[in-house]
Amino acid sequence: MAKPKVGESLQEQSLTFSEAPLMAHENGKQEERPQWSWALNWAAIGSSLGAAVPVGYCTGVMNSPAELMRSWCNETLIASYDLNLSDAGLEILWSAIVSIFLVGGAIGSVVGATMANRFGRRGCFFICGLLLALGAISFYACRPLGSVELLLLGRMLVGLAGGLLTSFMSMWHSEISALSQRSTLAPLCPMGLTLGVVIAQVCSLRSVLGGPENWHLGLAFYGLLVLVCYAPFRWYPESPKWLFIVRGRKEDARRQLQLLRGYTAGSAALKAEMEEMEQESACEVQTSGLMQVLRDPKLRLPLIIVCAFLGGQQLSGINAIFYYSVSIFRKAGLSSQAAEWANLGAGSLNLFASMLGPVLLERVNRRPLMLFSTFFCTVFLLLFAVMLFFIESYSWFGMGCIGCIFLYIFFFQFGLGPMPFFIGAELFELATRPAAMSLGSLAYWLCNFIIGMAFPTMQNLWGALVFLPFSVTCLLIFCLTKRYLPETRGRDPSEVAPLVALGFKSKVMLPKQTSI
Repeated sequence: MAKPKVGESLQEQSLTFSEAPLMAHENGKQEERPQWSWALNWAAIGSSLGAAVPVGYCTGVMNSPAELMRSWCNETLIASYDLNLSDAGLEILWSAIVSIFLVGGAIGSVVGATMANRFGRRGCFFICGLLLALGAISFYACRPLGSVELLLLGRMLVGLAGGLLTSFMSMWHSEISALSQRSTLAPLCPMGLTLGVVIAQVCSLRSVLGGPENWHLGLAFYGLLVLVCYAPFRWYPESPKWLFIVRGRKEDARRQLQLLRGYTAGSAALKAEMEEMEQESACEVQTSGLMQVLRDPKLRLPLIIVCAFLGGQQLSGINAIFYYSVSIFRKAGLSSQAAEWANLGAGSLNLFASMLGPVLLERVNRRPLMLFSTFFCTVFLLLFAVMLFFIESYSWFGMGCIGCIFLYIFFFQFGLGPMPFFIGAELFELATRPAAMSLGSLAYWLCNFIIGMAFPTMQNLWGALVFLPFSVTCLLIFCLTKRYLPETRGRDPSEVAPLVALGFKSKVMLPKQTSI
């Protein structure tokens, strides 16, 4: 009888593993369970409000005052350098101001793994806050000082913060929470980004902080939130796993774990978690770099999943939908002002749907949520493209387009919105997690950049049919999920890793696997 291969043996062992209970340990009836301690709650909420919301804010704040800012840039260059740009030159300058945010995001993603390993997850959070604060100062000062350079610098700084954020935050939340708490914390980063976009849509209205005299205040407004959330920085906890496994600071890890879980000093549950980290530390001698992760065949499939999910999220058309929504609303018969408010309504729906994430992820498995989300996103994007193409032929197609936009946004937040941000933390173990999250984050920002640069040209060439490739992207992610995504809910990454160790030959479905 032939001896099974190592990867096959690992898979067979994993296939006997039934759905893990949502408890850290079950050694006895009196076992102490992880609590929702003040330290855990503060770390999750404070970091989301202090970093994720500002990054989301910077993503959405440029849309409404764009024309005012373009005029200011032209006037400033004339006054400062006696340089009168042509329409084409001004378009290039504005594209640079918009896209440098995405370039910063890509750079922040690349260095994210190194910084997460060197400075820790809490240290990355501090650096992210510092970049955001410097960006807010640059935004605030650019108009009074008449400096386009400060505007560019501010966009670059907040882009760096965004790239760093998408590399470390979901990983940090995963490592400070118990297994039973991860589903609740997992969507906080994308939910914070969505909340930031909605706040930006409100603040950038001409009647609020989007007028000709105060748009720079609108750009810098998020700085108040950064100040409030970073003032008590000393009370943010560090990842116990990073302290124990990467730094070897076992006593510091014990103290942080006790603080986060609410365990008593002699708790058996505390001892059990420390023993688990001891075993993990023995297996993971050193952290892996980007090239090591790329070259490891056992990590190829999970890395493809992470990059495809994060990059595919941007290629699914969510940003293009918001870019195009105002003109769609106007084609449907709404006035210019009503279209802006309808756009705000779409953003509010996006936020409301994202708030369902913690509830759904706590109760429903990852696979069915992602399949459900990508299927309906495919359908409604296809319907939207068809109705938009024939919008002049049938009077009710205008309202049909609006309905498709709202339904697409709603189903997007069921899986395609939140899941790409944290799936890497559930597929990769500690040694390879930072590098994998950085590569996924890089895919996210590069695809964001591609959409930002290519969408206007594609829209001019293809018209309404520009949304068909987005529908195809959602369909491809559906197929990838159906065939290769293992169920990760309630499981430690060490139990999930063998399921994808054989690459595209992996069998990720467990026998008698339930959908919820």
